Amino acid sequence: MKRYLNTVVNEWFNKRVLGAILCVVVAFSILFMRLFYLQIMKGEEFLRLSENNSIRLESIVAPRGLIFDAEGGLLVDNRPSFDLRIIPRNAKPLEQTLKKLAHYTNIPEEDMMEKVRASNGRSSYKPVLLKQDIGRDAMASIEVNKFDLPGVVMDIRPVRHYINGQYAAHLIGYLGEINARELQGGAFAGCKGGDFIGRFGAEKTYEDLLRGKRGGRQVEVDVRGQVVKVLRTVSATPGQNLYLSLDCSLQKKAEELLQDRVGAVVAMDPMTGYILVMASSPTFDQNAFVSGMSRKEWNALISNPGYPMTNRVIQAEYPPASTYKIVTAIAGLEEGVIDLKTTHYCPGYYAMGNRVFRCWKRGGHGEMNVVSAIVESCDVFFYKVGEEVGVDKLASYARMFGLGERTGISLDNEGKGLIPTSEWKKKRIGESWQKGETLNVSIGQGFNLTTPLQMLVLTSAIANSGTLYQPQIVRRVEAADGIEVKNIEPVVTGTLTINPKTMDIVKRGLWEAVNTRKGTARGIKLKKYPISGKTGTAQLVSRKSRAGETVKEKDLSDYHKSHAWFVAYAPSEAPRIAVAVIVEHGEHGSTAAAPIAKELIKAYLEKQDRKNLAFTAQGRQTMPDGVVMAGE
Repeated sequence: MKRYLNTVVNEWFNKRVLGAILCVVVAFSILFMRLFYLQIMKGEEFLRLSENNSIRLESIVAPRGLIFDAEGGLLVDNRPSFDLRIIPRNAKPLEQTLKKLAHYTNIPEEDMMEKVRASNGRSSYKPVLLKQDIGRDAMASIEVNKFDLPGVVMDIRPVRHYINGQYAAHLIGYLGEINARELQGGAFAGCKGGDFIGRFGAEKTYEDLLRGKRGGRQVEVDVRGQVVKVLRTVSATPGQNLYLSLDCSLQKKAEELLQDRVGAVVAMDPMTGYILVMASSPTFDQNAFVSGMSRKEWNALISNPGYPMTNRVIQAEYPPASTYKIVTAIAGLEEGVIDLKTTHYCPGYYAMGNRVFRCWKRGGHGEMNVVSAIVESCDVFFYKVGEEVGVDKLASYARMFGLGERTGISLDNEGKGLIPTSEWKKKRIGESWQKGETLNVSIGQGFNLTTPLQMLVLTSAIANSGTLYQPQIVRRVEAADGIEVKNIEPVVTGTLTINPKTMDIVKRGLWEAVNTRKGTARGIKLKKYPISGKTGTAQLVSRKSRAGETVKEKDLSDYHKSHAWFVAYAPSEAPRIAVAVIVEHGEHGSTAAAPIAKELIKAYLEKQDRKNLAFTAQGRQTMPDGVVMAGE
């Protein structure tokens, strides 16, 4: 029995061993057959692939979001940039390849060799950028001769194209190449060296929206660096599109009116805060930044005495001059210092102690009330009002209008201006406030500083009877497929706590300043569109000579001549546009700044009326038979 059991166990064990051996033999046979196929049958092909081809990862730059004006007109789009690169490992012999490349593109061979040498230490398989944006002709020449240029590759990437060149440059902004510090900071996730980011204006403010998400692809390239096959692609996600509040035709007109002058024009809808125009002169060409600017070109730009890189609308701070009399008038009325019946006599000067403060009209204005003082811009009347109100009360009313604080517009480096108080002077200069300084402040001179945008917000608040709006430059944001992502609603930042009677008195003065015979801005009167406004002439230097005589404006050097101001809104009874204009060294607001505002107001309101008429006509055509519009 025992012997029988041993025999059975041995037979079972032998079968197991035989099965295991058979499995091993089959496995090795399959492996041998696979190796035979790869090494013998396909060996030659795989040898060629291993020697000549390789797998690489290529980045796909996301198209940047487009920028449109308020009516959907394209302001900024993307065009193709042809960037020339070389893979040193594949470009053998390197010197000969660069020599041929220089012949086909007219790019100096020495410049290209210098960039290759500068890349030493990097992987020889990584492409080296030789030149960005080489143009279509050079690109075509390279493509025709690409088999004679081993290792030379052409990248096509979208770059910014500013369609209207210099127009609205300070509002739209420009791009610049990202630097190493920014890459390490982590604020620009997904960016790589060589990428361009917003450096100024809306391009910078809305960088996160405009910049899309990078894609990539896995490609097979041959020994010459040419793509043989695309293995896998992850598409880039385009950036979102911005629709500005800007009226493009009005912007162009503003910049044409400012041509050859130094100054700024800004306009907005006083009922919403949407910016219609933002022009600063001199300006610059944003397209000059697209392909990179040389150090010499950049130095020439920033050393320009006209400071073209400064957005004067929000960054330049000026004495508001007589436009500030709006604040002084309101302060006097609200504090009970004056009313509509109060008069002051103007002999052409006002004496305080041993000092004489002059009115701009040497012969004087005679008896003035608050309305006539606004109309004729009488300095003496406002000297007396300011003296009674006091500098600190004046400052509180100025701050009620937002002066001395940033407006909150979504652009970088906005100036705050300066609204002085007695406490400010004590802290800043270490001296007590003097009564004579209050007189200067009351007519917008002295320490007072404001930006054109701040004065526009003030003017708009008068136009709409007391609401302060935050200036907005964007109306809405859309995805690349046209789906609305965000609609920018008007933002109220404050309400003026002013008696309606006070507001009516000031409005009457502003209307008469343009529409009556004695008004300082009577030269810009429009019958169809009544304008309400205030002129201003900001003195920069004392008019007193060493001999004590008054120096005339025309006898001053150009650099010392006064700045010309004008703020306005129209139509007076139902305002649709508010404007602030400053012309540096323009001498008089009535002759240098007011005519610019007039032309803008007229162009805008005529355009709006044409659109409304066309809309009405279209609505009439689509109405059912027998139906008439209300009022017919």
